[in-house]
Amino acid sequence: MLAPIAWRVPPRHYGPWEQFASLLTEGLIGRGVDVTLFATGDSLTAAKLVSVVDHGYEDYPGADVKVWESLHISQVFERADEFDLIHNSFDFLPLTYSRLVRTPTLTTIHGFSSARILPVYERYDRTCHYVSISDADRRPTLEYLATIHHGIDLDAFRPHEARDPYLLVLGRIHAEKGTAEAVRVARRVGRPLLIAGPIVDQHYFDAMIRPAVDDVDVHYLGSIGPSERRDVLGAAHALLHLISFEEPFGYSVVESLASGTPVVAFDRGSMRELVTPGVTGFLVDDVDGAVNAVAMIDRLDRRLVRADAVARFGRDLMVERYLDAYRAALRTRSE
Repeated sequence: MLAPIAWRVPPRHYGPWEQFASLLTEGLIGRGVDVTLFATGDSLTAAKLVSVVDHGYEDYPGADVKVWESLHISQVFERADEFDLIHNSFDFLPLTYSRLVRTPTLTTIHGFSSARILPVYERYDRTCHYVSISDADRRPTLEYLATIHHGIDLDAFRPHEARDPYLLVLGRIHAEKGTAEAVRVARRVGRPLLIAGPIVDQHYFDAMIRPAVDDVDVHYLGSIGPSERRDVLGAAHALLHLISFEEPFGYSVVESLASGTPVVAFDRGSMRELVTPGVTGFLVDDVDGAVNAVAMIDRLDRRLVRADAVARFGRDLMVERYLDAYRAALRTRSE
C-alpha cells in the first residue's frame, strides 16, 4: 500500500488520502491479507511499515517535498518483486514506474487536481488498473476497473441524543468549499455556525471568513481531530456542504450521515451518489435553496440517515470491493 507522506497514516487532523490508506490497510489486515504500508515513520498500523521519512512534510515546513516523494515512491517499485500487487494511493507520479516492473499496479484515483495531469493517466491506461471513488469523477478517456466509494469506521460516528441548534461546515477552508456561502445561510436562518478545518487559502479566510467570526453566531474551531469531529458532527443540526466544484467524494458528508446528521449540499460532483434527497438531506443549487432546505431538516428521520450510511459506506463493504478489484487485476496478469 503506497500512501502519501504529506501527513501521518492515519492523519491526526486533516488528510483524506492518508485516512483512506489507513482504513483500507487495517481492514485488509483484518481479512488476513499480508500488507506492507509505505508511509511516514510515525504512522500507526498493524501492517509492516516501511518509511523514508519520519514525519509528514506538511508538519515540517521547509522539507524538500520532491526529494522525499521520489525516494518514497522508488522504494516501493524497487521492491516490487516482493509483492503480488502494488496499490497506489499516491496520485499520478507512481504510474511512471509501472512499466518498469512486472507486479500489477492498481491506482485509486482520488480526483484530478488539474486537467494537465490527465495525459499521465492516459499514457498508462493499458498498464495500470484504475479505481474511481465516484462515478461522477470518471474521465471518458480512461478505462476503469471499478468505482468504489470510500468506507469509514462506522463505530467512530454516532448520533447524539441531544441536538444543538448549530449548522456545521467541516473541511478545507477555501472558496470552492463554500464556507462564505455557509455563513450567509446561517445568518438567514438565524442559526449559529461552526466552522472546522484547515485554512488552505489564507487570503480567502482573512477577507471572507475572519470578519464573520464573532464567537457568538459564527465560530472557527480550527482543524479538529477524530474525537472532536465525532462530537461536532453528532450534535449538529445539519452539515452544510456548499461546494462550487465537482468534488470527487466527500468524507465529511459520509461521516455526517453516519452521525445521523442530515446534509445540505450543492448539487455538484459526487453529491448525488452520497446524499439521498428527502431521506438523508437535500441537494440544492444556490443559497436560497440551502436556506429552504435547512427549514425542512426536522422532517427527516435521523435514524434513517444513520441507517443509509451503515448500508452504503462501511469500511467492510469498501474492503470487500477492493478485494474483488485485486482479484480482477491479478486475473488480468495471468491471462
